[in-house]
Amino acid sequence: MEAVTIDDIRAAASRIAGGVLVTPCTYAAALSQLTGCELYCKLEMLQRTGSFKERGARNALLLLDETSRHKGVIAASAGNHALALAHHGAELGIPVTVVMPSYAPLVKQVNSRKLGARVIVSGNSFAEARAKADELVEREGLTYVHGYDDPAVIAGQGTLGLELLEQVENLDAVVVPVGGGGLLAGVALAIKSVKPSVQVIAVEAAAAAGYSAALAHGRVVPMHCGPTLADGLAVSSVGRFAFQVARDRVDQVVQVSEPQIARAVVRLMELERSVVEGAGSAGLAAVCGPLQEQLAGKRVAIVLCGGNIDLLIVSRLIEVALASDGRLARFSAVISDRPGGLAQFATAVATIGASIQQVEHERIFAGPDMAAVTVRCTVETRDRNHMQDLYQHLRSFGIVVTPLDDLATI
Repeated sequence: MEAVTIDDIRAAASRIAGGVLVTPCTYAAALSQLTGCELYCKLEMLQRTGSFKERGARNALLLLDETSRHKGVIAASAGNHALALAHHGAELGIPVTVVMPSYAPLVKQVNSRKLGARVIVSGNSFAEARAKADELVEREGLTYVHGYDDPAVIAGQGTLGLELLEQVENLDAVVVPVGGGGLLAGVALAIKSVKPSVQVIAVEAAAAAGYSAALAHGRVVPMHCGPTLADGLAVSSVGRFAFQVARDRVDQVVQVSEPQIARAVVRLMELERSVVEGAGSAGLAAVCGPLQEQLAGKRVAIVLCGGNIDLLIVSRLIEVALASDGRLARFSAVISDRPGGLAQFATAVATIGASIQQVEHERIFAGPDMAAVTVRCTVETRDRNHMQDLYQHLRSFGIVVTPLDDLATI
């Protein structure tokens, strides 16, 4: 018997109505031109706590019996699930405890407390935080609400799929980010139950390919996750219930790299005026990358599943995106150390339409030529072709140019 059915999702939609936003699904004209498909964006970052997690959290809370409501719930979470539980627990009068590992962003710890949750910081890994939560379940009689592998949570996330089908007619494909798999399972079940002709495509971070690993082994397997901008997708394994629901309903899974995720975040900022976290931007990264040719000319929806990006990494992320797009060049150049040498270099850069953002002199280790100096430059260019034109232009003046690749990596 299935862990979740379409009837569960329909019941969840009625249950959470009025407590969770029906988010817009807007046509993205500029992104459609960029990707070559007719692209629609489901704006889940507009939920009150900034992510789709509210759907599953509220549904799970509303399904509790009276005793469980009174004693309260607990979850181990470093992010959006904690915020969603805290918000809806406060609205429904249900005590919420969140156990966060020590690496959880301070802003999410603070915001969870502001929303009314009891926040306990414990352990240096998610597994250690979960062990602490399990201890409190036993000691205090709390109910554990899993962030992605709870049938009630999966049913709640599936309401997003029902909304998509109502909001966009004649949809060809939906691209859904996958980490633990709760969102993917719910959306895939909803869409394949109502309109099976719509393709459901999963996208995961290459550094956190748990869903692909489960498909390859035919079962859920633990795996190591590397560092990724899509921290919301970085889980050690896909959920057991989630995989059971999703595996026969998802048509395809693709992976995206860190530079692709960074570019997607910045494109959403620039072209859609939307701040979306790395996990939420994975769908656009896929449509701009591995899926672009396949989906050309089709009507496609992507799920922008969250907007809780850490502001401390935004500037770095923008640099990475611009560098990987060829819009920010970092290189060293050996120029004359005589008066006017730097001015001549700056003029050469300006005449080709590039803009110097930063220059650093290196005299001590510049080499044996005492009449020359090495400068490290960060220069804004239009695209990768313009960057190559800049290098060629500078070399025509006898300037030795060495590209530096550190901005294009994380």
